[in-house]
Amino acid sequence: MAGIEWAEFLPTLAAMLAAGLFAGFAAGIFGIGGGFVVVPALYAIFTVLGGDPSVTTHVAIGTSLGTIIVTSLRSVQAHAKRGAVDFEVLKTWAPWIVLGVLLGLVLAKSVDGKSLTLIFAIGVFIMGLYMMFGRAGALKVSDTMPTGWLRAALATFVGSFASLMGIGGGTFAILVMTLFGKPIHQAIATAAGFGFIIAIPGAIGFMIIGQGVEGLPPGSVGYVNIIGLVAITAMTALTAPAGAFVAHKMNPALLKRVFATYLLFTTAVMFIDAYNARMAEPQAPYLAEAATLDHFESAVSERNYTALSGAPPEEGLSYYGQTPSSHGESDSLEQ
Repeated sequence: MAGIEWAEFLPTLAAMLAAGLFAGFAAGIFGIGGGFVVVPALYAIFTVLGGDPSVTTHVAIGTSLGTIIVTSLRSVQAHAKRGAVDFEVLKTWAPWIVLGVLLGLVLAKSVDGKSLTLIFAIGVFIMGLYMMFGRAGALKVSDTMPTGWLRAALATFVGSFASLMGIGGGTFAILVMTLFGKPIHQAIATAAGFGFIIAIPGAIGFMIIGQGVEGLPPGSVGYVNIIGLVAITAMTALTAPAGAFVAHKMNPALLKRVFATYLLFTTAVMFIDAYNARMAEPQAPYLAEAATLDHFESAVSERNYTALSGAPPEEGLSYYGQTPSSHGESDSLEQ
């Protein structure tokens, strides 16, 4: 494609293929869409390619949702051959999940991503601790899946959060189903179907809301990068069945602890990313606001500045606009 030096792009393509291999296996063994693997990998890859930071996260999320379509479909097929998928749950939850995805798309440009990540990470951390150390059956809400308004609320919640974060929703789906009496193997198998339901409207939606946005990586349609989509899905199609095979060979108690380890690791990564993003925020908004004549009067009143320095606002602005090496020439303003 235009704008890509393919010889230099080969290492990036190899990284995308490797991410797809791991994401597919994770989808099969844990019933997830692979988003927790794909989104961080794509974010790093697009950053290395010099992508615009203002759109990189959106492209990583949109592309991840596109890959989840194939990943989840392959995973559902593999689990269905073993009779583990509860299609009645998928059928009754699907309309509310799609509604949640649509709400997530509406919020995609207005929700504070860092705050959302922290809330999500705290919830996953608590449930990861329960699945790691809690006794089997010690916490069970009911022996049957929820219906009515509770089902609608839970399904909408799963769909909206999953679409905002570029994941298949398998993590929440498994937790909900085990709380309501589903065996861990059946919960994992059915959760793969949740990812398929979420990913189709989610990927299409990110293509639409990304139309006309500048700074997108080469090969992108809206917020979905076709190069990354093809590379990753090619690999996930191979490894998702292998993950499903391993899941059905493992002891349920061991599988539960492996899944808990995955949750805790993902939570740690999310906390670190949120912390790094917070530390990277500008620390001196006062000076930034005072950097132009239009904003100077709102940052430092003319009366106060004149009283302190005896200089007019324009002279003070010339000080703020200078580089550190030239501050000595304007030291008289502080005298």
